[in-house]
Amino acid sequence: MRPVDAASLILIDRGGGEPRFLMGRRHEGHVFMPGHMVFPGGRVDPSDRRMRALRALAEPCERRLLVGETRAHEAAVPPGWDAFANHGVQPSLAGLRFIARAITPPRFPRRFDTRFFAAEATAIGGSAGPVAGPDAELVTLSWLSLAEAEGENLAEITRTILREAVRRLEAGLDEDRPVPVFSERHGRWLRSET
Repeated sequence: MRPVDAASLILIDRGGGEPRFLMGRRHEGHVFMPGHMVFPGGRVDPSDRRMRALRALAEPCERRLLVGETRAHEAAVPPGWDAFANHGVQPSLAGLRFIARAITPPRFPRRFDTRFFAAEATAIGGSAGPVAGPDAELVTLSWLSLAEAEGENLAEITRTILREAVRRLEAGLDEDRPVPVFSERHGRWLRSET
């Protein structure tokens, strides 16, 4: 099965000194990673590729993200993003930093080629209300320190990406650094860089 393009957003709140990361617990009824704590995100829908952004990605981030990409990106305003416009919020990519990529191993019932982006919580433009609950994909959302997150039900790749986010914070989130790519071959996780 070919992996589906996906993205996750690692929101970081450094307002209280120790960094805290926004994570959500997936619903137990999901086929993929039920009950696990994850970063918010999901597969890339066709309308996501056409959404106009207020500000573009930083050049180093875009350059690393486009390594190996050949698709053309359209620039129309798609349906499905009206809720943002109704709240006076327009996405800005300027604060996003591409920090990792992971490809789900073939043995999983769902496969994703996920790009992980980090952004400061101060970049949040507004809230449309609750997005987590008993009938939602994420049943809870929490701001967790590294130690708190490590004590949760995390997939090994989520734990690896969380630690990568901490390393990037320590080195300077805005620094242009190689982006690790995690994939599995013959039952072993491999790390390469772009």
